[in-house]
Amino acid sequence: MNKPSFNKNSNRMKKLRFLGAAFLALGMIACTTNPMTGRSSIQLVKNSEINAMALKEYSGTLSKSKVIKNTAAAKSIVDVGTRIKNAANNYYKSIGREGDIADYQWEFALIDDKQLNAWCMPGGKVAVYTGILPITKDNTGLAVVMGHEVSHALAGHGNERISQAMIAQYGGAILGGAISNSQWANIFNQAYPMGSQVALLAYGRKQESEADQMGLYLMAMAGYDPRQAIPFWNRMEAASQGAQRPPEFLSTHPGPENRIAGLNANMEKALQYYKAAGGK
Repeated sequence: MNKPSFNKNSNRMKKLRFLGAAFLALGMIACTTNPMTGRSSIQLVKNSEINAMALKEYSGTLSKSKVIKNTAAAKSIVDVGTRIKNAANNYYKSIGREGDIADYQWEFALIDDKQLNAWCMPGGKVAVYTGILPITKDNTGLAVVMGHEVSHALAGHGNERISQAMIAQYGGAILGGAISNSQWANIFNQAYPMGSQVALLAYGRKQESEADQMGLYLMAMAGYDPRQAIPFWNRMEAASQGAQRPPEFLSTHPGPENRIAGLNANMEKALQYYKAAGGK
């Protein structure tokens, strides 16, 4: 009478051991370390595949949006974005990892939309909404926002979240390459629900904190005073007070006290980058 139960438990244990071994193997072959923060993450998908999907979705989003061009604000988006891009390129080259971002096709767009929002898709596709400009106030404020969003892309947070979804849904089948194109596309669309939240990926708190840290360093490398990140985030927090729900830009971010504490903890190193870039 007990034999079937024993076999059932034995089979379950075998499956668990197999999945454990599979996930360990996945971690060994796809573990990526962020050079700026030292944080490691599992990224299973080729960046070229994600970047190609992102380019398609980005182009589709812009075609359905009112993109502002040839204004002072639009020029600022491009200028600040270019400085942050150059800072990132110089940093990755200096540590011998320029290949990590060699296939990025950078683009910076200003979208006429009242949302307090900005985002960067994999491969360097950046959009800033006009609704956030009163909060950024100037180019340094823009550098806080754009440095943070670009950091999500550089850190491979999209790849990480997609990989987490793949493991959760398909487990060890990933090792055998059993994921179909339609399944892969479905996972990408879940991560980037373009039709509803317009390229907003539900990043985790650890990823948001890492983007804060990297963004602080990037803006400093680009010659923007990192100390201005704190008043910017205070303004963002104040703008969200009284709202039924926080802006999407803040929805999964660390609480304000934790964010400021994290910024202060990384400020000394950021100021070193700032001074190296000619700041005071």
